[in-house]
Amino acid sequence: MSSSIVRLLLLSSVAAMLAGCIPQPGGRDILEQPPTLTPASPIALDLENLPRPKRKLDIAVYQFPDLTGKNEPNDNVAVFSRAVTQGGAHFVVDALQRAGQGRWFTVDERGSLNDLLQERQLVKATRSDFEGENARPLPPIRFAGLLVEGGIIAFDGNVMTGGIGANYLNIGGNVNYRRDTVTVAMRVVSVQTGEILTSVTTTKTVYSVGVQANVYQFVSVNKLLQAEAGITKTEPTQLAVRQAIDLAVYATVMQGAQKRLWSFAGPEGRSLLDDYLAHDAVTPIPLDALSRKKAES
Repeated sequence: MSSSIVRLLLLSSVAAMLAGCIPQPGGRDILEQPPTLTPASPIALDLENLPRPKRKLDIAVYQFPDLTGKNEPNDNVAVFSRAVTQGGAHFVVDALQRAGQGRWFTVDERGSLNDLLQERQLVKATRSDFEGENARPLPPIRFAGLLVEGGIIAFDGNVMTGGIGANYLNIGGNVNYRRDTVTVAMRVVSVQTGEILTSVTTTKTVYSVGVQANVYQFVSVNKLLQAEAGITKTEPTQLAVRQAIDLAVYATVMQGAQKRLWSFAGPEGRSLLDDYLAHDAVTPIPLDALSRKKAES
């Protein structure tokens, strides 16, 4: 490897590092990125494009907690940050409101019910002070016929790890990966009877991939070239939780339609339900196969 190529590599590396420190036009740093809306996953698009129901349903979410008890995985030091988001209820409310472009559910506020009731008392007291006995009453709070229960029930880290690498004449690289899984359970409960109407469990895989390359070579008798580069990419866990919740809401709608708890307004919903049932179908194991398996064990 000639000295000119080595100089070019070094100059390119220095220029790349310096470019990150140079302010861009308008005073914005190159590493500063504006906020963006969370990108929609394929299942989120399916949820938003659900056909219209025959009637809109009132539903409430009190909480959707993290039931895993897991801390953020770290192989080097102890980390006490939670492995998954503690705001699962917000994702559930968002998914319910996006179902069928807002045509499926009317979500009633229950997560901050005490704040809501306190504000209503303040309004009543103020009206009573200024308007006396002729004070206008507040309209009644909407009540829900359905409750969403459940939570994030599992986070399994390092379900699978692995990698591959190669090195030839001190020039090489390697790729490592890790697979985690997050599991969400959701059920819909009837307020009138307490009966569990639907229950679904969804699992989302989270991948982490790291790529590294290195060069360690003498370019002359007393000159050594050493260069390393690498990048690691991890899917955000909160996006995985959101996608699992989106799928849980979608599956809840389909299960309810299958059980005739609610129905679609048009015939296009029937084809969606048939596709869902065909995709979700589980092939039963024949009884003779079960008998052979028990005999072998």
